Amino acid sequence: MPWHRAVAQDVVLGASVQLTGPVANTGRYYRDAYQLAVDKINARGGVKLGGQSHKLALKLYDNQSDVNLSVRQYTELVTQDKVNLLLGPFASNFALADSAVAEKYQIPMVQGGGASDQIFSRGFRYIFGTLAPASNYFGSTVEMLKALKPVPKAVALLYADDAFDVSVAEGTRPKLKRAGFPVAMDERYSTNASDFSSLLSQIKSKGVDAVLMAGHETEILNFVRQAKSLGVSPAMYSFTVGVPSEDFRKALGKDADFAFGMTAWLPSAQLKDRWFGDAERFAQEYKARFGYDPDYHAASGVADVEALVQAMENAGSTDPQRVRDALASLRFNSLYGPIAFNAQGQIDLPQVVIQVQGDVLAKVYEANRFVKPPKYPMPAWTAR
Repeated sequence: MPWHRAVAQDVVLGASVQLTGPVANTGRYYRDAYQLAVDKINARGGVKLGGQSHKLALKLYDNQSDVNLSVRQYTELVTQDKVNLLLGPFASNFALADSAVAEKYQIPMVQGGGASDQIFSRGFRYIFGTLAPASNYFGSTVEMLKALKPVPKAVALLYADDAFDVSVAEGTRPKLKRAGFPVAMDERYSTNASDFSSLLSQIKSKGVDAVLMAGHETEILNFVRQAKSLGVSPAMYSFTVGVPSEDFRKALGKDADFAFGMTAWLPSAQLKDRWFGDAERFAQEYKARFGYDPDYHAASGVADVEALVQAMENAGSTDPQRVRDALASLRFNSLYGPIAFNAQGQIDLPQVVIQVQGDVLAKVYEANRFVKPPKYPMPAWTAR
């Protein structure tokens, strides 16, 4: 059935998201977050422009986890569907490619799915991002390493060969050096890798006691499962993704215990916004509607919609240039945190270190101090 705008007055937001394929598990956070935000804002009266209320409509394509298809779909959203403004896909390599479409047609894209510094280092004017820079994902973790007792003696930095993970590694190397940690391993592996046995045997033979790993959720799951089967248990390991997600913890069960991760967002009544009230209420509504807990991907997805709405209202218009300028000077509180884009179009929220501690996802280290004692060092698999 062909898609039509419901009303000529609707403000249409367009996006291409991974609903099928290898990264659909994370892609659905964005589909669900965008829809929930659109419905919530519409229920609160929609977007107020020049004294008139307009409903939001969402036009969503499935890019099937294919970057080339995603680029074609964003081009179609702009040239054929004539959407007003753009929301982003998940993952840095997608955001990197898709933002070129936004730039070419000068239509603002706000995305909370790509954190790679590369996205924002090209001087583009129409891309805005709500994820913290990938280069600083391990910043708080490296600070925590210095405070652990005993302090780790040898660190492994492992990362996939995609835009996000390469940015993570590039930012983490100098942080480890400044902190005085010898890097025993600095290894790139291929995206969607399923065999980590050679890296794990190196971790064992080189006496690595702290592993920092940047990758996507399926890679992290494979790594942990193989670490168990090969009996490799460093004193600690930390992952850029997975740990905040309910699915990750369900997939591994008790084997998820002791894993460190990071998040720029946890549901809190202190995070207020004008549509949901606060982040705790948002998390309850999200879980009730979709049957799973939101993590920072979902919260950043909602913030993307809120940012576009706030910018349209500040500009009093849906004109792409005026909305772009309003985004550049935006200052507001969302349920995800304070939104204010820097000159490159990115925001920087501090990463909280979290750890799976039995049935609890514990906030362990924040603002250069332990909030809760970490479970460290990690016991051998046979001693659990």
